[in-house]
Amino acid sequence: MFPDVRRRRLPKLFLLVTALALPLTACGPDLGRSNFARTTVPAAAGTGQVADGPITDAAVAANVLRTIKPCQFLTKDALGALGLGTVEEDPSPSSIAFDRCTNKVKDPGGKEIRFDFEIGSTLLPRADKTAGQVGGLPLRVNKTDESDCTVAAMTALNPDNALVLTVAYASDPCRPGQAVMDAVVQKLHNSPEKYSTPPGTLLSADPCTMADTTVVASAVPSAKSAPSGLHSCEWQSNGGDPTVTVEFLPGLPPIVGDGYSKVDLGNGVTGYQKPGTTSSAQCQVEWQHRPWQGDDVELAQVDYRSLDGKPDADDPCGKAVTVAKNVVTKLPKP
Repeated sequence: MFPDVRRRRLPKLFLLVTALALPLTACGPDLGRSNFARTTVPAAAGTGQVADGPITDAAVAANVLRTIKPCQFLTKDALGALGLGTVEEDPSPSSIAFDRCTNKVKDPGGKEIRFDFEIGSTLLPRADKTAGQVGGLPLRVNKTDESDCTVAAMTALNPDNALVLTVAYASDPCRPGQAVMDAVVQKLHNSPEKYSTPPGTLLSADPCTMADTTVVASAVPSAKSAPSGLHSCEWQSNGGDPTVTVEFLPGLPPIVGDGYSKVDLGNGVTGYQKPGTTSSAQCQVEWQHRPWQGDDVELAQVDYRSLDGKPDADDPCGKAVTVAKNVVTKLPKP
């Protein structure tokens, strides 16, 4: 991925890094020992894990989750009802993703609890961190240190996908994290709010079906696809390098500058390509698909990267453009 401040591009690790970096030193009651509502059940005795079978809950199917609004779970009312403390602000939706949102709470002692939520994340705790179930979904909990915790309600297995909440809090962050996740899963089973889906929107499109494997194979030998989120898909070769990623996201309309130049993608579509700036072979191609909200639009993006390739010999932009031209023909029509 290519961070681009102008286009508000940040890597998927942004939410995790942000949560882990927050200093939390205020004093106050230990909310980790508070008796707020939880419905999480223990893991099966002697195993530490729930069953490994497929998850068949229709409420968390990928095609359903793609259109769910993430900020509804972190509103003042939603968080206030859990008795975690004072919620002073409305939640903040991500400007670079359809499925992420953040908010914070001040506990009774004034300490901040920060929540970063993503629907359909693949940045997950390992399977050995399974800690029972939440609303019938396998629950993974990973307390990385005394003030940081990741709580994941699994929505798919092999490949893994989950509702993920990262919590930064100086007093047992996993407890409020699990309380919020309980409420999230309950809401998902009880008429959650959804984005509108006008004709042609990328919101409901499955990115893994938006490129022909035969075309991707021209850039990635023996290409195999796997979701890397609800709105992104990766094709990799057997050895894991090179990689092509197709992703859909909100953002400002692309323009020439900051390394981007125009490229004709066919069918009347103008794309903007940007080669990488490192010694490895990388290139990103993006283009506007349709309006989104305010000044933002729905963007389609194709990334090619090869850690072993060299920019001059590997022609990364040529390969990214070839795949992008194929993706253009397969996207839903506005």
